[in-house]
Amino acid sequence: MGKLFSSVWKRESFKMTRSVAIIMVGGPTKGTRFRPLSFNVAKPIFPLAGQPMVHHPIQACKKVPDLVHIYLVGFYEEKEFQLYVSALSTELKVPVRYLKEDKARGSAGGLSHFKDVIMEDDPDMLFVLNCDVCCSFPLAELQEAQRQHNKLGTILVKKVSKEKAAEFGELVADPETKELLHYTEKPETFVSDLINCGVYVFSSSVFDHISSLSTFKRDAATLKRASSFEVLATASTSRGQAAEFIRLDQDVLTPLAGKHQLYVYETQDFWEQIKTPGMALRCSGLYLAQYRRTNPNLLASGDGPNTATIVGDVYVHPSAKIHPTAKLGPNVAVAANARIGAGLRLISCIILDDVEIKENACVMHSIVGWKSTIGRWSRVQGAGDYEAKLGITILGEDNVVEDEVVVVNCIVLPHKSLSRTVREEIIL
Repeated sequence: MGKLFSSVWKRESFKMTRSVAIIMVGGPTKGTRFRPLSFNVAKPIFPLAGQPMVHHPIQACKKVPDLVHIYLVGFYEEKEFQLYVSALSTELKVPVRYLKEDKARGSAGGLSHFKDVIMEDDPDMLFVLNCDVCCSFPLAELQEAQRQHNKLGTILVKKVSKEKAAEFGELVADPETKELLHYTEKPETFVSDLINCGVYVFSSSVFDHISSLSTFKRDAATLKRASSFEVLATASTSRGQAAEFIRLDQDVLTPLAGKHQLYVYETQDFWEQIKTPGMALRCSGLYLAQYRRTNPNLLASGDGPNTATIVGDVYVHPSAKIHPTAKLGPNVAVAANARIGAGLRLISCIILDDVEIKENACVMHSIVGWKSTIGRWSRVQGAGDYEAKLGITILGEDNVVEDEVVVVNCIVLPHKSLSRTVREEIIL
């Protein structure tokens, strides 16, 4: 009897915690700035450093010891993720599931809509990550901070320049306790150089808070009165939708700031937001640099007499064919079945599947789309300004740049053939 009591007591005293991860992937209407690349693949599947964009936060989630499930939440069609999710679940040995929203509900509203599914594993903690951020995802440190504070949630934050802070959610935190004191999304005047990184860990009680917020919004809409019949009719049809649409930042974080419920963890590592192809190229380089510290086996070495010259951080898919006289790097990612010819130079670029680049061509600060061809002695390049609209060159799918043609700072939509030099143009 004593041994039985002892074993039961031990199980209860050392009960294992459970965590799930929810990665918000958005939808096709949210990826218009990513065109023409998003014409071919869903933005979260676009490769950065040789891996789909969403793969990087997923790999970080896999390192959380008590993780039991990963959910991708968005409103892309399920077929966009079906093959990827199936293969990934087998590879990671952690269930990965895509949950499709039937309509836009806001980030917190989307979480609440799938509450029953997310809570099936009875998790204690919920990691919530935005897919379109690039960082080292220090989830273990974030989880430890959450355990220490033991409140509703902990937010990953980073200190940036005053000029850059205005583009994101700015916040003020107590320097000693790390409590979130004030939060405002993209303020018109400067508030703080601490920004929200779009990575969170919450206790499961966050669902209770979102539910009460939805109830409050629904009741407020019901009580609202209008003298105009037309306005009243509009309010009645949109009332339910307004109550369901709940944003994590403005509707949850802002009102809870200063109420001893939310805390911050500041990262000293890299962080960027991936909204455009230019920033995708920038972030591919950041992930390649991270590989050198975490997965150096993913980087090309350039060792051996019959291999290309490698400079800096370069990823080459095993099926790609690289001529030994070519020179690649830094910040180069070459995808499956690409063919890189003799005497070729690649610098700061992403070469996608089935691309052929012929002899003595040069590609710099560019993304070359699927099945495209670049001719002999041609030059495709950008200025390397990752934040400018025409700061890099982007070739869409199945483009042909003929021999001895120069393309500078251009965006070229799919299925075009360029036989003359072009600069600073968007070619439709």
